[in-house]
Amino acid sequence: MAQIKRTPLADQAADLLLAKIRSKQWSLGAKLPGETTLATQLGVGRSTIREAIRQLAGKGVLETRQGAGVFVTALDITEEWDTVLQRAGIVAVIEARIAIEAEAATYAAERRTPQALRAIRKALKDRQKDHENTESYVDADMRFHRAIVEAADNPVLLELFDSFVPRLRQAMIEMLRLGRSLAENQDHNAHADLAEAIANRDGRSAYELSRTHLTALKGALQ
Repeated sequence: MAQIKRTPLADQAADLLLAKIRSKQWSLGAKLPGETTLATQLGVGRSTIREAIRQLAGKGVLETRQGAGVFVTALDITEEWDTVLQRAGIVAVIEARIAIEAEAATYAAERRTPQALRAIRKALKDRQKDHENTESYVDADMRFHRAIVEAADNPVLLELFDSFVPRLRQAMIEMLRLGRSLAENQDHNAHADLAEAIANRDGRSAYELSRTHLTALKGALQ
C-alpha cells in the first residue's frame, strides 16, 4: 500500500520563500526580513527558516552575509546548463554560439601564440580532407572552431563552447544528412579567411568573418 509522503517543513518554507522572490516581493539584492519576522509570516520555527535559507543559498538564490543579513542573489533557481541546451532550439544555440565565437575570434587574433596558430592551421587542413562519413567531417569542423576559441586564452569561453558541442554536433550531422549545407567552396574559403585573419592579428576581420559564417550557418539550419 502506497504511503503519503510528508514534505519536510523546511522544504515547504523554502518553496514559500522562493515563491515570494519569484513574485518580486523582494527584488534582486534586497535584504530579507529577520528570522523572527519570517518565522511569524510563514508560521514555522526559526530553525526551519534557517534550514530553508540554507537550501536556497545552496541553489544560489540567497546569500548569508556575516553581520549583515540574508540577501537575494537570484530571482529563481538556475536550471542545469545541459538541460537548458537540450530544450533550446538549435537556432537559439547558434545565436549564442555567434556571440561567443565572434568575440573569441577577436581575442584569438590578439592573443594567439605560434603554437595556437599551428593548431588552428592543422585543424583547418584536417577539415579539408575527405572524410569517411558525416560524423568525422562534423568532428573535424568542431575541432577547427574549438582551436580558435582555445587560442582566445579565455577558459570561460572555452568551457561555454565545449558545453555546446554535443547539441551542435547532432544538429550539424542531421543538417548534412538532409543535404542542407553551405556551398562547399564558399564554406572552405570562409574558414580559411578566418584562420588568416587570426594569423595576421586582425581582430576586426576575424570578428566579422566569424559572425558572417555562423549567421549563414544559422540560415542553413532554419
